[in-house]
Amino acid sequence: MIWVPRTAWMGLVLLPALLNPQQPSDTAAPLPPPAAATVSFAKDVEPLLRKKCHACHGQQLQMNGLRLDDREAALKGGYSGAVILPGQSSSSKLIRMVAGLERGKVMPPAGDKLTSEEIGILRAWIDRGAEWPRPASAPAAAARPAAARSGHWSFSPPVRPPLPAVRNASWVRNPVDTFVLARLEAEDIAPSPEADKATLIRRLSLDLIGLPPSPLEVTEFLADNRPDAYERLADRLLASSRYGEKWARLWLDLGRYADSDGYEKDLVRPHAWRYRHWLIDALNRDLPFDRFTVEQIAGDLLPDATVEQRVATGFHRNTLTNREAGVDRAEARFEQLVNRVNTTGTAWLGLTVGCAQCHDHKFDPITQKDYYQLFAFFNTAEEEDLDAPLPGEMGPYLQALPEYRRRWQQLLDQYPVAQWQASWEASLREAAANPGRRLDWDFQLTSMRAMLDSAEKILNTDLAARTERQRDRLTTYFLSHPGPDLTKKKKVRKKIKEVQEKLEALAASFPALSQAQVLAEDPSPRKNHIYVRGDYRRPGVEVAPGTPSFLPPMPDTSEPPRLRFARWLVSPGNPLTTRVAVNRMWQEFFGRGLVLTSEDFGTQGERPSHPELLDWLAAEFLDRGWSVKQMHRLIVTSATYRQSSHARPELASRDPDNRLLARQSRLRLPAELVRDSALSVSGLLDGEIGGRSVRPPQPKGLAELGYANSVTWQQSEGRQRYRRGLYIHFQRTVPYPQLMSFDAPDSNVACSRRRRSNTPLQALNLLNDPVFFEAAAALGVRVLREAPRDPGSRLDYVFRLCLGREPSRSERERLARFLDQYAEMVADDSKALEALHLAPPEGAAPVEAAVWAGVGRVLLNLDEFVNRE
Repeated sequence: MIWVPRTAWMGLVLLPALLNPQQPSDTAAPLPPPAAATVSFAKDVEPLLRKKCHACHGQQLQMNGLRLDDREAALKGGYSGAVILPGQSSSSKLIRMVAGLERGKVMPPAGDKLTSEEIGILRAWIDRGAEWPRPASAPAAAARPAAARSGHWSFSPPVRPPLPAVRNASWVRNPVDTFVLARLEAEDIAPSPEADKATLIRRLSLDLIGLPPSPLEVTEFLADNRPDAYERLADRLLASSRYGEKWARLWLDLGRYADSDGYEKDLVRPHAWRYRHWLIDALNRDLPFDRFTVEQIAGDLLPDATVEQRVATGFHRNTLTNREAGVDRAEARFEQLVNRVNTTGTAWLGLTVGCAQCHDHKFDPITQKDYYQLFAFFNTAEEEDLDAPLPGEMGPYLQALPEYRRRWQQLLDQYPVAQWQASWEASLREAAANPGRRLDWDFQLTSMRAMLDSAEKILNTDLAARTERQRDRLTTYFLSHPGPDLTKKKKVRKKIKEVQEKLEALAASFPALSQAQVLAEDPSPRKNHIYVRGDYRRPGVEVAPGTPSFLPPMPDTSEPPRLRFARWLVSPGNPLTTRVAVNRMWQEFFGRGLVLTSEDFGTQGERPSHPELLDWLAAEFLDRGWSVKQMHRLIVTSATYRQSSHARPELASRDPDNRLLARQSRLRLPAELVRDSALSVSGLLDGEIGGRSVRPPQPKGLAELGYANSVTWQQSEGRQRYRRGLYIHFQRTVPYPQLMSFDAPDSNVACSRRRRSNTPLQALNLLNDPVFFEAAAALGVRVLREAPRDPGSRLDYVFRLCLGREPSRSERERLARFLDQYAEMVADDSKALEALHLAPPEGAAPVEAAVWAGVGRVLLNLDEFVNRE
């Protein structure tokens, strides 16, 4: 992007019409003759343009790739050709527009039109060569420091500030606190006291691993009087394999993870979970955030890339996929690339780059050219599936593979599949070469393009050159879509159905390897263009891959562009990535980031509440080797984090949103953690880490709301139905209702912060959802099995399970009355007892189990249970 001096052609409101010329009108008035006198650009032409087109003075002259700030750009013109033809004023679009010779168009569209004399001046200037001064030479955009391009705070590199002086130094536990306390002291506000130990262990457990502490863990922590007991607790939780599960959910929100394609058909993605599995492991082993970034953007391009590094690129396979046959595949691919660019902008840069898809960003210095330079990084990538076995899978697979291949080929030879498929393929290639000749085959072809990834690439590859995976995929697709000719033959159709069912049964019995959806570099990369108004059908001027012009440049190395871009994202000179990352960490621990708009660090986003703290954290992140766990430990061991969350009436009007951090924030648990907590305290939670998605019980009739009854919800059985909410199968068109009731994102676009609502539907969910109903029943049975028999001891135990504390005197009295009343209600209600499906332990009556299940329902519905203090 070149900064245009005021001597350039400024503010041409002629440009929109020049980009869409129309045929000249036969009745238009003749052109005024050129001026007879010598015309000077500076003396005659520029003042004329300033007078008539003054709306955009002082702004750069660039629109959809059309440049008029130097001669060469004007002669090259925009997408519809040159605007000025030197020596040919009567054919120049500029003159035809100002003279009103284009049907229905005249420029300028508002205000006084150019007079005949003024048009004559422009004509004379063009006829005599259209000379004008070139703009003064300026440094290349890539060489300009960010601060020189924009004064916005987030576009300047963070500089580690000195620690501020504070009066109450005894309150400070680590450098984080000095920044918070300095701000509070400036406002003459005291911080809140530290929360009690029972609250701290529950808060820390929920924040770091997403599960409440067990009664034993609470007891041990309360009894630990060592000075570093809290720090030891933090270290234990950070080392837990549950840590990766908790923090994976936040990144999956940013990565718009789902287990289905979206759009109308919303087909299931059976291998999407493999990226999630990688993510949990990466977080548990504290993969440095710079490597974490590079592997997800360009892991396939790393030298000698491992399978796991390639699996990491599944981050960008989470885009929606439109399987509708009527959609142009070029359009569908374009929309996926747009989604990848926008997601990258949100996840790493914290910018609304998507606003520049159709035009220059209206508020931030992101041009449309910047946008399509980012687009170009991803335009070279293709989608691919990859064998990505988990430990223990390869042995059984290799052992069974020879017999599997033998039986597979035997089935194909038993029927004339090869002959049928060869005819089918020939018909498809004929339809591709002669569209419109046979509409039924045209539909078959467009449907295959939508339903089978890389369909035409496989179809146009010779049979001998196809990989085994390609051959199997095409054969499998053929058997399920045999085409209009074979479908008309009843006997053939029956045989095709037979072999299809036999092959499916064979595949189901085979110990297959896990697979992953990944990116791979296209050996024949496409050209990159700006797209006029964001329309995939209107490619404009060609662009090269590049980073936003207002940010520091990307190093020029021999590595592939996408890999260079990934490294640039986490380069020390990039002012955004570190700030965006540490701000999201803060957001998770305090309910809001230091920058509230964690998705927008641009000029329309909110300014940081503690700018020096934000920059200090960003610098610290780099100095700690991009270690996320170390940053989490730093934050949770601060005095700021350990404050009580009790509301303070004196701050209600001064700081209602707790921006000053004079206390902790009380936060409703995320959707998955509400369910996880219920399963955990009831003893139902399954402890498996990673793996495939599951389908726990959900209300009947929901799956049927999917398109044409194509969505099925085969309920998981056994331990699988009790896995954490992170693993729940997410069907984009009919998502799991409990997650949506508690504000889970829709997974269509990147979500940087979840909203927290409080609705009656949530209370009904906790009371009546099959999962919570079963959890309450299991909680009652657990109390009967594990606690002493007297009601007081049982009440103490169920409170420790659910809330991590003992009940108060008033709570004990109210629940004692509830126990008596509920026992009377269910004693004579045999149907109610049957509906609970209780399995009381030996020595306990069903009524007793029902009563304590009722107590479980009360506690699982408490505000205190679904909130983190």
